Amino acid sequence: MNKPLFFRKPFKYCYFHATLAIIIINVLVFVLSRIMPYLNAYLALSPLGIIGGGYYWQFITYMFAHVNFNHILFNMLGLLFFGIPLEKQLGSKEFLLFYLVTGFFSGLLSFLIFTFLKINVFLLGASGAIYAILFAYAVGFPRSVIFIWGILPVPAPILVAVYTVIEIVSEVFGASNTAHLTHLFGFLFAWLYMLIRMGIHPIRVWKAAFRK
Repeated sequence: MNKPLFFRKPFKYCYFHATLAIIIINVLVFVLSRIMPYLNAYLALSPLGIIGGGYYWQFITYMFAHVNFNHILFNMLGLLFFGIPLEKQLGSKEFLLFYLVTGFFSGLLSFLIFTFLKINVFLLGASGAIYAILFAYAVGFPRSVIFIWGILPVPAPILVAVYTVIEIVSEVFGASNTAHLTHLFGFLFAWLYMLIRMGIHPIRVWKAAFRK
């Protein structure tokens, strides 16, 4: 029997509520940022901070800082609803690796683009990793139906497709401060993680689910 490639070697399954731990850390950081208003300047990912100040930790810490209450509320609700079932399916170690890797690379690619375009921004929020979680949830539970506004039923893979279109249109035509590119990168790196780390082809999973 052939051994799996080193980057596909699975973790021994365990469950230790990593999703709840991530939520608690986010909430604590948010509270601290209200007490210390300049904290987010050190935690948010910015080309000026990384290149000029050497704040390399920002590639990780930006995922745990948020602009305001609504920002953290909706991100944490998404993490709660989609993260817990995904964590139970993958195991906490795999889930935690997935969350950090997709969040890191979403921030890194955003940083490279902002630097290339000479745009200094402060990127903060868990959205890139949350979008990755949503993508992985749609792969892990392809027949799951999500009720938008508690009324409109949408299959999880269709929701991913809809969000992809929305984010592309918003990035091209929108004028908000929302990091739509980082959201799309969350989908991109979730896709790559599934292919490279887990050997799963999302499109094949979704096609098989809709054929049943």
